[in-house]
Amino acid sequence: MNYSYIGRIEIHINVTRMSDKKKIELELLLNASPKILYNMISTPSGLSEWFSDDVNVRGDDFTFVWDGSEETAKLLSKVKDQSVRFQWDYDEGEDVYFEFKIRIDSITQEVALIITDFADDDEADSVRGLWESQVDDLRRMLGA
Repeated sequence: MNYSYIGRIEIHINVTRMSDKKKIELELLLNASPKILYNMISTPSGLSEWFSDDVNVRGDDFTFVWDGSEETAKLLSKVKDQSVRFQWDYDEGEDVYFEFKIRIDSITQEVALIITDFADDDEADSVRGLWESQVDDLRRMLGA
């Protein structure tokens, strides 16, 4: 497991193999309210603050907009105040997804955001780099 530090965010990166893609997990300790964090990972307005330029929702389909290009993902599951899981349209039929999960340490009460994603071997480094950039935006939005 690799460890990186960005300000007061601790990132743990764990890479495992799932089907033809690598499963990438990042665990980030954040100095943030779990309710505010859940809003940032589960609502169109929250996601458009740090994850993409804009988010449009129709039913369970979330369309994410970056610099004029769009990608659509289906909301696979949502557990109030805990997690959301999406699957990109181009990954339909595969056992891959991207997920945001909130974990609160029962002893220290530290709040962690666990991000799970999948990538091809040749894209794993760029996917990790993208998430680290996105997390930096999230950290700024949270003031953490």
